[in-house]
Amino acid sequence: MFDNKTILITGGTGSFGHKYTATLLARYKPKKIIIFSRDELKQYEMQQKYHQSCMRYFIGDVRDEQRLIRAMHGVDYVIHAAALKQVPAAEYNPTECIRTNINGAENVINAAIETNVEKVIALSTDKAANPVNLYGATKLASDKLFIAANNMTGGSRPRFSVVRYGNVVGSRGSVVPYFQQLINQGADHLPITHQEMTRFWITLQQGVDFVLKNFERMLGGEIFVPKIPSIRIIDLAKAMAPQLAIKLVGIRPGEKLHEMMCPGDMSFHTYEFNDHFVIAPAIKFFNRSNDFTTNALGESGKLVQQGFEYVSDTNPHFLSVDEIRHCNLVADL
Repeated sequence: MFDNKTILITGGTGSFGHKYTATLLARYKPKKIIIFSRDELKQYEMQQKYHQSCMRYFIGDVRDEQRLIRAMHGVDYVIHAAALKQVPAAEYNPTECIRTNINGAENVINAAIETNVEKVIALSTDKAANPVNLYGATKLASDKLFIAANNMTGGSRPRFSVVRYGNVVGSRGSVVPYFQQLINQGADHLPITHQEMTRFWITLQQGVDFVLKNFERMLGGEIFVPKIPSIRIIDLAKAMAPQLAIKLVGIRPGEKLHEMMCPGDMSFHTYEFNDHFVIAPAIKFFNRSNDFTTNALGESGKLVQQGFEYVSDTNPHFLSVDEIRHCNLVADL
């Protein structure tokens, strides 16, 4: 479905944008891939890697609605990946986080409607489920904006959906490259915030593939959540550097002990499919059905039990130290 289509990625110079671009170029024949971001150095570096004739680089900030409108002319699909994502940074710089993650989301929605984009998928985070930090709160607000945007368009274009998953293995600022950096520098220990901390486990490629598939599945208004394994952070440290000591340093400001992707309060709207969950909107859509039991590909799901939660510490699928060790942890670094 991406052949001869124009795809725009906000925040496209990030880890996700690099992998998504590489995947589109390898599997499809897109008309254009537009990288929209505000960092000229990262764009320059990305141009050295991806310089095919279909590539376009557009400097701009999601805080600037008019710039987004200009960039989205002729665009078929939008992936909204731009965000301020570092939890401690958001705690200390709340206004900046709000301007990018909430105001920026509204600007993306308005620009997509103005330019008659066909489909938009916004990337979310586990931290938006029952948020305890500002980053999670801003992403929850962003999710709500994208879901409600389907009412603004009624039965016409564009359609808006959300993809939610946890920390991505190898993404910038995540624990794997941080541990790898310490190991390369000859550290004598690895810092662990809490010995019981758990996280969901998804690679960049898995995240990209999930987003690609959901462009085909989406009806508009749903939140897609992949079924993925969990790990214990202490097991990750043992897998990456079994010879190093482990030092407990305490939880950082705004950090959660475990990741949640499907909160119990939304179990009345959560459907289980073969390899993913769908959280249907709690609001009523006008001029269209609110039935999300069957997606656009014809895949069928069923409502989960009341009170069901999808949380990293109660996930039935955990990776062992050996299984983590046999993953190619540095493939996406």
